[in-house]
Amino acid sequence: MVDAEFIGELTLKILSMGEVLWDVFGEKEYLGGAPLNFSAVLQRLGDTAAVLTAVGRDERGIRTLKTMQDLGLTAEFVQQVTERATGTAFVSTDKERNVIFTIDRPVAFDCVEVDAPLLERAVRFAPDWLYFGTLAQANPRMESALQRLIENLPETRRFYDVNLRSGHWNPALVERLSSAAHVLKLNRHEAEILNELTNGKNDFNLEEFCRRWSATYNISTICVTLGSRGCAIFEHGALHFFEGFTVEVIDTVGSGDAFAAAFLHGLNAGWPIEENAIFANALGALVACRLGGTPDWSLEEHSALIRSRTAPGDKSNSAAPR
Repeated sequence: MVDAEFIGELTLKILSMGEVLWDVFGEKEYLGGAPLNFSAVLQRLGDTAAVLTAVGRDERGIRTLKTMQDLGLTAEFVQQVTERATGTAFVSTDKERNVIFTIDRPVAFDCVEVDAPLLERAVRFAPDWLYFGTLAQANPRMESALQRLIENLPETRRFYDVNLRSGHWNPALVERLSSAAHVLKLNRHEAEILNELTNGKNDFNLEEFCRRWSATYNISTICVTLGSRGCAIFEHGALHFFEGFTVEVIDTVGSGDAFAAAFLHGLNAGWPIEENAIFANALGALVACRLGGTPDWSLEEHSALIRSRTAPGDKSNSAAPR
């Protein structure tokens, strides 16, 4: 097991590009968006994370900057725009407790400007990794901006978190983003969707999908979250499965982002695949115990969860990131 005192031994620097928005649960709001959630976890793990995004000059935009400060995140790459409001996502669940996001576009995060001064700052920041998802890049302007970043950061490795949101993606976009990635993360349902759309087969074999996707887009590592069953990691031509953790699920918003951040932290540090998967599964499950995408948690709680593997006959909900 990875001991908490060694978490920050080999730290990384990461620039996350994409959406920052407010997740609206009825009358309550929590700051979220996959790049923000992901970056907040890395910052708590002792890494240095910055988010390239935009907010409106409105009340939610002001709250965004304040909340980011509280999370220890720099606002160096956060742009403020007047033409659009700060983004929101109205959150609900279906009968199977899957999270549904209703996101209006265009909003502030669609207005990120990657100009020469920003590129100079990004080069000076010198990130080890560049993180991106699909949602923001569904705007052609944002996809072009991402490409300019990639061209100006040739030594920076790239992590693509697929995160398919209804109405905000298409297969060709996912294929282009996959071709830019060194590491890719998605859930099983997303893998099934992409397999059917790109392979024309209704029958699905996860290992075959990972093998084909890795070879087609030259991706070294693919992480697949499996809900209550944990995760699967494809690397060096083989697929490995790792069980999840039993927790009382409150909501799964942000749990996949926590998994992704924890996994990248361990990958960058060179941890063995089994220890890294356990570490990531536990953090994803811990976040699922709390409301919102950036809830409070501690490394002590995380270590305790790893030590307390599910006892036989435990009837509480088993959870891992979705």
